Amino acid sequence: MKILALEFSSAQRSVAVACGSTHVREIIDTTPGKAMRPFAMIESALAAAGVTREAIECIAIGLGPGSYTGIRAGIALAQGWQLATGVKLLGISSVEAIAAQAQSDGLRGPVRVVVDAQRGEFYLAAWELTGQSAREIEPLRIVGREVIESAGNNSLIIGPEATRWFPTARVVHPRAATMAALAAQQDDFVPGETLEPIYLRATSFVKAPPPRAV
Repeated sequence: MKILALEFSSAQRSVAVACGSTHVREIIDTTPGKAMRPFAMIESALAAAGVTREAIECIAIGLGPGSYTGIRAGIALAQGWQLATGVKLLGISSVEAIAAQAQSDGLRGPVRVVVDAQRGEFYLAAWELTGQSAREIEPLRIVGREVIESAGNNSLIIGPEATRWFPTARVVHPRAATMAALAAQQDDFVPGETLEPIYLRATSFVKAPPPRAV
């Protein structure tokens, strides 16, 4: 199956095209700021893989948590692609992709995946990495910095910006190539309209007052 993977949840944005398990081409963009070039990255990845847009059978999208703008952009792009072509879609946790990337990089043992949740809080999940797999041992939740620090040095902290807050941590980004590998093992395809960012906080809003008569 020819897979296009989109991972825009961190400052290191990436796009990958996978044709089977051995032929993978990935484009990585680390341009500072919020500027994104998703279509240019997709075209470059397709060209590097020698694959046309029409040949893509599945799109895997990183659902975060992370950059809300980046995640929404990836979801919108995938939804439009499915509407136009009927392509299969998979939503994959970016935290799962971080753990899988760390395992691929050779890290072993317990790790804590940390992603900035804003407001002085963090998304946190614990994973066990072995030579064969990455297994979640504590589900994703939002915690304060003191919770992460109170665990001491029992496990390595990893994440896209982890060293900003935790000096002994290791920077690990979710990668589109790794996400494509995860997608190749799944078949729980979903309609585009069901894709939602992973955002653990309850949505809150304030209703606007009625218009004032002039």
